[in-house]
Amino acid sequence: MTEPVSSDIRNRPLVTQRHASGSAEALAEIRDHLDAIDRSMMVARFSPDGVFLGANTLFLNSFGYAIEEIAGAPHELVCPVKHHSGLSAHQDLWRVLRSGRPYSGLVERVARDGRAVWLEVTYAPTFDQTGQLLSILSISSDVSLRVERERSESKRLWQSLVVDETDSAVIVTDGQWRIVYVNAGFTRMFGYHLDEIHGRRPIALLVPHVKPAVIEEAISSANAGRPFRLEELTFAKDGQRFWNKMIINPVRDTHGLLVNTVSVVTDITEAKMHEVIHHKGLDALARETPVVQIMDMICQEVERISPEVVSSILSVDENGRMHALAAPSLPEKFSRALDGLVMGPASGSCGTSAFRGAEVVVTDIETDPLWVDFAQIALPLGLKACWSTPIISSKGHVVGTFAFYYREKREPDVFHRRLVDVCVNLCALALEREAARAEIQKLAFYDALTELPNRSLLLAKAEQAIAGAARDSTPLAVLFVDLDRFKQINDTLGHTVGDDVLRLAAQSLAQGRRSSDIIGRLAGDEFVLVLPQCDGNHAADIAEQIQINLSRPQRVGDVTHVLSASIGISLFPENGEDIETLLRRADIAMYEAKASQRGGFSFFSNEMNLRAQERLALEAALRQAIREKQLRLFYQPQIRLADGAIYGVEALARWHHPVLGEISPVRFIPLAEDCGLIGELGLWVLEEACRQMADWRSRGIDVPVVAVNLSPTNFHNVDLPDIIADLLQRFALSPQQLTLEITENVLLDGNVGTLASIDDIRDLGVRLSMDDFGTGYSSLSYLRRLPVSELKLDKSFVRDLQHDQTARALSEAVIRIGESLQLVVVAEGVEDQAQLNLLKQQGFHVIQGFLLSRPLAAPALEAWLAKRQPLLEAMSVGSF
Repeated sequence: MTEPVSSDIRNRPLVTQRHASGSAEALAEIRDHLDAIDRSMMVARFSPDGVFLGANTLFLNSFGYAIEEIAGAPHELVCPVKHHSGLSAHQDLWRVLRSGRPYSGLVERVARDGRAVWLEVTYAPTFDQTGQLLSILSISSDVSLRVERERSESKRLWQSLVVDETDSAVIVTDGQWRIVYVNAGFTRMFGYHLDEIHGRRPIALLVPHVKPAVIEEAISSANAGRPFRLEELTFAKDGQRFWNKMIINPVRDTHGLLVNTVSVVTDITEAKMHEVIHHKGLDALARETPVVQIMDMICQEVERISPEVVSSILSVDENGRMHALAAPSLPEKFSRALDGLVMGPASGSCGTSAFRGAEVVVTDIETDPLWVDFAQIALPLGLKACWSTPIISSKGHVVGTFAFYYREKREPDVFHRRLVDVCVNLCALALEREAARAEIQKLAFYDALTELPNRSLLLAKAEQAIAGAARDSTPLAVLFVDLDRFKQINDTLGHTVGDDVLRLAAQSLAQGRRSSDIIGRLAGDEFVLVLPQCDGNHAADIAEQIQINLSRPQRVGDVTHVLSASIGISLFPENGEDIETLLRRADIAMYEAKASQRGGFSFFSNEMNLRAQERLALEAALRQAIREKQLRLFYQPQIRLADGAIYGVEALARWHHPVLGEISPVRFIPLAEDCGLIGELGLWVLEEACRQMADWRSRGIDVPVVAVNLSPTNFHNVDLPDIIADLLQRFALSPQQLTLEITENVLLDGNVGTLASIDDIRDLGVRLSMDDFGTGYSSLSYLRRLPVSELKLDKSFVRDLQHDQTARALSEAVIRIGESLQLVVVAEGVEDQAQLNLLKQQGFHVIQGFLLSRPLAAPALEAWLAKRQPLLEAMSVGSF
């Protein structure tokens, strides 16, 4: 099946029909770069079974079809009716093409209006990289007028056949193959007049290098009365060359003896150049041949066609430097001398051509000012002139140069220009493909933000470095670098500033590094350095230098940053003999450095490894505990100071391991956050708290509200509002019986769905409380627009109330903020009577802490609630 591809014919030279079984990418790549052919040749493409895939504008106009009419039609659409009847010529043609062989020749075709169209055509099969036939490319010229003229001429004497106005050259010889007549077209093409060549043999004159066997075949065909066709490179009087097609028609007398030959010579240079060079180049591109090999093939073909030329191709990189791609006839030292040349206004022929974006012709290298700095390179090789043409990409950028060197002082001739016109488009296509391939490789192996090697390339390079260190018995160090407080920068200042900070960090890490050192970005704010020939002392020096480089103030946007990083170091071969082991142990050392003192570095040790293994074991146990519901909830009561009534309880997770015993929340909550379990843990706490509330309500136990802590990760779950709504409905709770405690990390979270989830939860009627208020950085700005109904003064302020005037001032400020915003303010961590009295004086609404009760299991809390009034009276707190 085929499907038509819409295209603006005026802007796209080849209107294309994609074939489902073909390689769409290769065909599209070829199609987009056939514009050079399109200007002068008719182009069509067929599937291997002879179905039109596309045709250019010249072809469509010549045959009178629109692309919609021709796309998907069989080749027989433009063949005479006699070809449809089963005659073998058409079948033989496609049998040859499907076998992978090209075909060139004169063919008759028919236009839409029924007129005959004669084509000099080349059918060229194209293949994919496995050698599978993809399609058939047809390049042709309309020679209908010439064929009609030849037909009429063959019926008369030569005097009435020759028309001087024709562009074709016509030669008449006698029975001995000696020239007796040439037309004006011959003189225009070859430069000879009849009186100069009368009596000479045309093949020897025009095709001096033809093989004797070809001459013998021509004579044999003429004597037998058969036309003879010859395609060869012919030479004019002034040395100009053309690819010509010569058709030799014999004229015999009544006895069958040869009395004359009438030869018609047609210039097929463009088609032949495309056939010889473009076909090979496009085939190489389709096979994913390396660009250097393609350029070398182009140079070799050019020099085979024009032996007097020495060709070279240079590429131009993004920095304007030139690099040798191909120069098969020049010594390697010549290419090395030009490699890295910066294009400029006086940089030889090639550098100047790239700089100007236009051709540069230097007819005398020895004296031309453009070659002042480079003549000594070319002259000893016998190179006296140079013509360089820029290779320009489809976007208008100079991506290379194509140069012809000459061993005589001269300019390029017409034939050379025609050769270059064919080649530069192919070169541009190959260089653009190579640039695209390099970009893909860069995206695959380099970090787009910092341009450092990504994890894949880092590991591959590291393995090579380790193999070299093992072979040479030299040390090697791996540094695992983690930026300190990077999440805080990202959350408070945004990801754009965060990206700028990562780029600055990458630059600092690269500063002063050797060419053998390997630097890569592992993920997020984690970087790795692999340092060959580096022992522990040198690694420590480098770690200190990295800290110094990072600590230099850097201005990003409107803020000046002073960066620091925690660095872990592992050494080869002491700490491991492969990169995965060394990386893992450097990571462990980094966590040790971060735990002991941020902004420092630490070497890996066996003790660290033991702690890391213990941490992994604890993580596995925590996963099992959450999965098998081995955790429990304890509840800490909260009391209203105004009347002593129970205000609510806060649900707190507790973990008793069957082997390890009680594991503190201070230990397992951060672990859950680090290993990605905090979201699952939060949902379990939420469900268990709602279940317990429903149980208390069913038994008439007066607990007005339960507060549950949720992490920022829980709010990344877009289904959180629906989960809460389902829990309230399942346990028959009102929204006012549930409070969610959130921290400023939730409010400052960069996830786009967080604020939307908070608003949806507020709309359910569930209250929100800001926990640990006063310890963050942006609370006041968020309080103005976030739907919180409660503030919780952090226990660090309560602990210092008696002895720290600043703490008392801050707690006073918090209660005043709460009152002005009509928010309930809860003081947590109340442990003694003095703290309670100060909080009462300042006007706090609710207290929570060990003074009232430690967190209790549900049955213990019920017992506490039953005796809370006598307890309060004993505390002598007065009227709450």
